[in-house]
Amino acid sequence: MSKLIATRAIRGAHKLFERAEKELKAAIDEKGPDTKVEFPNTGYYLPISHGMLGLKIDTLGGLTQLLEEARKLLPPVPDENLWVPYLGHTMDAGMATLFIDEIIEAIKYTQNPLPYLTEPNPSDDQLWIGAANDVILRERGIEFVDGTAPGFAACVGYCPTNEIAVKIARELQEKNLYVFMSAATDGKSMAQQLREEGVQMGWETRLVPFGDDVTATVHSLGFATKVALSFGGSQPGDFQRVLKYNKNRVFAFVLALGPVDDEKHAQAAGAINYGFPTIADTDIDQILPSGICTYEHVVSPVEHDNIVAKAIEVRGLKITVTKVPIPVPYGPAFQGERVRKEDMYVELAGQTMPGFEFLTTRPLDEVEDGKIEVIGPEIDDVEEGTHLPLAVWVEVAGREMQPDFEPILERHMHDLVNCAHGVWHMGQRDINWVRISKEAKEKGFKFKHFGSILHAKFHGEFGKIFDKVQFKIYTREKEILELIEHARKVYHERDDRIAGMTDESIDTFYSCTLCQSFAPNHVCIITPERSGLCGAYNWLDGKAAHQINPTGPNQPVKKDKEIDDVKGQWQGINEFVYSTSHRTLEAFNAYSIIEFPMTSCGCFECISGVLPSTNGIMTVYREYPEMTPCGMKFSTLAGVVGGGVQTPGFIGHSKHYVGSNKFISAEGGARRIVWMDSGLKEEMRSILCEIGERDGIDGFVDMIADETVAVTEEEVLEYITRKNHPALTMPPLF
Repeated sequence: MSKLIATRAIRGAHKLFERAEKELKAAIDEKGPDTKVEFPNTGYYLPISHGMLGLKIDTLGGLTQLLEEARKLLPPVPDENLWVPYLGHTMDAGMATLFIDEIIEAIKYTQNPLPYLTEPNPSDDQLWIGAANDVILRERGIEFVDGTAPGFAACVGYCPTNEIAVKIARELQEKNLYVFMSAATDGKSMAQQLREEGVQMGWETRLVPFGDDVTATVHSLGFATKVALSFGGSQPGDFQRVLKYNKNRVFAFVLALGPVDDEKHAQAAGAINYGFPTIADTDIDQILPSGICTYEHVVSPVEHDNIVAKAIEVRGLKITVTKVPIPVPYGPAFQGERVRKEDMYVELAGQTMPGFEFLTTRPLDEVEDGKIEVIGPEIDDVEEGTHLPLAVWVEVAGREMQPDFEPILERHMHDLVNCAHGVWHMGQRDINWVRISKEAKEKGFKFKHFGSILHAKFHGEFGKIFDKVQFKIYTREKEILELIEHARKVYHERDDRIAGMTDESIDTFYSCTLCQSFAPNHVCIITPERSGLCGAYNWLDGKAAHQINPTGPNQPVKKDKEIDDVKGQWQGINEFVYSTSHRTLEAFNAYSIIEFPMTSCGCFECISGVLPSTNGIMTVYREYPEMTPCGMKFSTLAGVVGGGVQTPGFIGHSKHYVGSNKFISAEGGARRIVWMDSGLKEEMRSILCEIGERDGIDGFVDMIADETVAVTEEEVLEYITRKNHPALTMPPLF
């Protein structure tokens, strides 16, 4: 490899080390060694030092240990007259750089005010959002499992023009990649260029501005490390498994944009340890032989028109994108975009206008594939700021099509329409709401393109179950009001089918192993009365998904001999779980939180856990960031409960499972809930009221403590004692 590139990377690591040593000494002198350091709301401490070395650093004084680890790794700057195997030295310097970066970034989190906005999206006043918390990790992790996010691009520096920056960002988004941005050069950065062009950024749009300092690049690698720890089964300190998982499963690369100084060379060396190559638009030295990375390590110079394609090639990424024939960019990265009122050209349905979305099956000879009709005004026929009703009526036909598949396809309409840049979609069934931006309208987006999107994506994703599909887009109130009652009648019929089913009424459950790619031993068992942990699949969905894809992650599982009807254990389920969990789980109780509870992956909406002194349980929603009465935040709880292990006393589950008759029924059911975060409690209020009425408990909702009245287990016990909560008189949990 090039001696020049090795020298620059190693020299950059030394420069950063000297900076970190100076800043750490100043911070300790000013604040003291016991000052707490942490990245926001995470159970992974400083993720790279935690993942690579197993360190649990939580004070400024603890950073001195990490500084010494970095010092040990730093090789000397290469001598001009001595040739050595520079690749190994360069990789050591790169890993040292990542440790150094974490020190500098951790010190920033002791400052007041913080240099970062601890929110998922930038604000008008603050562009940089710093390290990703564990709520974001859990929400976004599933996208790396199901392929909607094949990888990420760490963009360092800035582009020659704002136009080029937007072009590269859009191309990466259309490839479904996340874009992590850091390291301003001469006061300029790609993220600032996007902001100047009015591009929405944040985790919702997959354009994530970490920070303008070169050391903020570490947050990209920190996210990758947490992915390996949370979803890959890697243990803290097992650096080989962390790095191997990232090379083989997290398809990321670095785009070095603009001038590349010594410190940026050092960041690239750190990324190469993970198997992430660097592609540069300037003429820097290359590392072309393969070895640590799948193919080349550093490639340059690459023209901007080809830089994304070249990066995908060098990383060995396989991206499949169904071409959607619409005039605006399309991809999952645009799902999180918002269309603000001031940017909106037209609004459809919503709270003040009727609307609905409905999919039904028709005979083959009554459907013309690809036919799209707009009944009512088209977007060109209305003025800016107009508010119209909207109904999307979809008719499918096919020999394999069944009524059970209709809600599966219908439910996907929200996600698929939302992938169009400049189109914002909310809700489904008869609570749909759409906004189309001025920019999308100027580029030629029309109402008929709702049909274009669904035609392309339905055929791409569900083509095996139907042959033809046609669309009617209604934007006139008269026709919508004539049709909406029929749609509502069918919605109710669908709901009644699952509402009337019980676990006892059927002999087959359905598995879901979609998440085994990051929790290898986890098996989700979906029953009529227990939906999937993520809340996205019920029993009918599992059945329909199996029919659509018989070899997929949703398989029928016969209950067979009943072992324990109270705890919910069956011989057939045990045998399936044992085999499918790679022989790690011998038994599974569907209705117990105490004995052999079902495992959790990491995608659960809620976690419930026992509070021993209260004789009850707490339930916390994944978006609640504060401490819970069990002494752990959700992020820490997720690390304890997730990963495919059985954790007696804790379960992950969907929100609405709380309302099921089978919710921890072996221990007495929802009457055991003594604490719930207030946001979840308000959302579930009507269901909790029904539980109270069913069990004859007056005022049950108000007997449940939340963070406004209790934040410790002792305070919960005091509160429920005053309220005479039923858990206090129930049989002991242990």
